Amino acid sequence: RVHSFNRGNCDSFLFFHLSCFLIPLKAATAPRISSKRLALNYFDMNYKTQFGSLWPSIRISLLSEQKYGVLLNNYSDVESSELSSGAEAPAPSPTSTAISPNIQCYTFPKGDISRFPPASLCLQRKVLMCQAPAVLPELPHCRLDESPGSSTHLACTAAGKSQCSRQVAANDISASGTKRLGGVLHSYVPKELHKAVRVTSLDGRNWGKVEKETYDKVLVDVPCTPDRQCAMEEEDNIFKRIRSQERQMLPMLQMQLLISGILAAKPGGEVVYSTCTLSQLQNEYIVERATELIENQYSIGVRVENCNHFRKLFHDTFSFSADCRLGELVLPHLTANFGPVYFCKLQRVR
Repeated sequence: RVHSFNRGNCDSFLFFHLSCFLIPLKAATAPRISSKRLALNYFDMNYKTQFGSLWPSIRISLLSEQKYGVLLNNYSDVESSELSSGAEAPAPSPTSTAISPNIQCYTFPKGDISRFPPASLCLQRKVLMCQAPAVLPELPHCRLDESPGSSTHLACTAAGKSQCSRQVAANDISASGTKRLGGVLHSYVPKELHKAVRVTSLDGRNWGKVEKETYDKVLVDVPCTPDRQCAMEEEDNIFKRIRSQERQMLPMLQMQLLISGILAAKPGGEVVYSTCTLSQLQNEYIVERATELIENQYSIGVRVENCNHFRKLFHDTFSFSADCRLGELVLPHLTANFGPVYFCKLQRVR
């Protein structure tokens, strides 16, 4: 049977055919999942198992504004009263009195979401705005009984003046990292002391061979999945699909760097391993596996130190995980939105 088509029928006929082309076109141009969403999906899958009922509060804290501290540059004449700029003076953490008088880090108390005012021109080289828990990995190296001639290998330089270390080597394989290290050195450390700090850009996995048994103290601040940055920022996010292989290789790289740091330490020397992730796989498991391998392959004994005293000292400032078997983990919490930061202290016994 032959049908005649009027204009209305033709319009319907045309619309039908156009819809056939439009439907697959929409599917082909659908937006891809963002790196931030991929990161959160990964965190939800893994951290819900790791932290259980605590995960929802940690998650919302990761997605909220981060809290900062201020580290005073001991090479300047800055006073703590200058930090408040007319507001109520921030309460100092017990860092300066409980661990070392050479580290003066200030934070607002738990539950206080006040922010430090932007540094005036005269303060720019006197104070360093920092993630306050980032100071914690350096504290195990800052006991008052350290010998004046010790040498230290660090992953980064800090603005705080150290009375105990006379030689510091700071290494970062990336050009941008070494540039930042050089900038901190130039901005915060007197020129006459620059010769005591050596900034290099070598592959840290080879450091234990290049400078074997050289350092009294080593800080191994490894690349990791920086959880807060991954959840909040799209730029340079390690959860980008093109970086998936790099992300999968992180645990191997972390273990190699820690082993290299232990090899670079003298017998009796101290090594601190640190990350800015909540992941057990990148924290405690790396410490366990690295100490096993270095015992089996190099016959080097390593003792994991108990860092519970840091939790007791700073429980009014940071929120610590109660379930960390090795080292300490600072958890993001809305009343103290720092971290995450993990650190573990090791001692090479032979």
